[in-house]
Amino acid sequence: MGVAATSRVCVGGSSHPLGVIAGMAASLIERAVKRAGIAGVQAGLTPQQKHDLLYDWRSWARPEQLPPPGDWLTWLVQAGRGFGKSRTGAEFIRDRVESQGARRIALVGRTPADVRDTMVEGESGILACYPVAARPLYESSKRRLTWRNGAIGLTFTSYEPDQLRGPQFDTMWWDELAAFKYLRDTWDNGQLALRLGPQPRQIVTTTPRPLSLLKQIAADASTVVTRGTTYENLVNLAPNFRAQILARYADTTRGRQEILGELLDDLPGALWHRRSIVYREPAELRRICVAIDPAATSDEGAAETGIVVAGVDIKGSGVVLGDYSLRASPDEWGRKAVWAYHQFKANLIVAEANNGGEMIQHVIRTVDPLVPVKLVHATVGKHTRAEPVAALYEQGKMYHVRPFPELEDQMCTWLPDDSESPDRMDAMVWGFTELMLGSRAWILA
Repeated sequence: MGVAATSRVCVGGSSHPLGVIAGMAASLIERAVKRAGIAGVQAGLTPQQKHDLLYDWRSWARPEQLPPPGDWLTWLVQAGRGFGKSRTGAEFIRDRVESQGARRIALVGRTPADVRDTMVEGESGILACYPVAARPLYESSKRRLTWRNGAIGLTFTSYEPDQLRGPQFDTMWWDELAAFKYLRDTWDNGQLALRLGPQPRQIVTTTPRPLSLLKQIAADASTVVTRGTTYENLVNLAPNFRAQILARYADTTRGRQEILGELLDDLPGALWHRRSIVYREPAELRRICVAIDPAATSDEGAAETGIVVAGVDIKGSGVVLGDYSLRASPDEWGRKAVWAYHQFKANLIVAEANNGGEMIQHVIRTVDPLVPVKLVHATVGKHTRAEPVAALYEQGKMYHVRPFPELEDQMCTWLPDDSESPDRMDAMVWGFTELMLGSRAWILA
């Protein structure tokens, strides 16, 4: 299915501040005219007709909030905050159920709270699209919405990607995909489940981040992309937001992402840049280690255990040979790490001991008592530990044998104030600290 992507950044297609202002003014004028027309129509309506008009989305929506024409599988709405993405997604689901014959719907958000509070019960969520008497039945304990025509919607989160194994759907809504926990696993499981009906379809509503998966989705021939900015919906945003937040981030790189909805190559404040990651065949290797950043638990929402195979070649350059990170029990990640040790004929296993201490050594040696294990301790923060390794990339002293999307996404998007643990990145840092920066004693205890 070949589909030309649509681009709706602003009037004239410009992201320059002057173009944005012109687009904002045009949008406000268009909205005012549209509402004035509706007000004129309302004067001749009965109270019931006026009530029905409030829930007629096509009378109120901006053109870019309506499903695009053509034969497509994925509608990617990639826009700034406050654009109206959630309402667009909710109304897409309503239209699929009421007009397109959809009967099995998946609603996928970052966390259970996000699905409940934004996608279903939020001010712009699915329930808000209907008059109270016509709303689908929402049973939060069953993670289920039931429409009057028999359509069923099930809710899922990025913290439990395996929940998408088994069920099948004709319609999906992915909200804030770029913020997902287990992004690729959740997406892959969802694509395999989108297999019902003559024309299954899905919508992705997200503020972009520089993630490889998001770029792949946008570039796919079966995807239609709608781009938009915060400015296009100013009439519906609080005055103090317009006066303070937009002014604070205007003309900034973060504003380009969060307000203009641009998919940047690099995230402001991140230690790594895409341009510094290069790929080539490895030279003869001098030393190899398997580096582990163990997770405290394997429970729902837990971080993955980072397992990265790092090497240094005879020219002194560092090379990422493999990424085998996973969310698993200690026995499972221990077996995976030992497998990688033997597979790459490594010299040792390096593991961070802050979470687990002697338990880590015990786990590995239970699998293979002959594997040499070195425990290291974090005495400074992740950002400080990572800076010297990031500098090696900037200096052209590092390369990867092939793309490692999840690892590289963490490297290029993790910020010091992030609450998420950069497990893969942390493991890689420990590996190259051991192989190339071991003399910097302040890094290791």
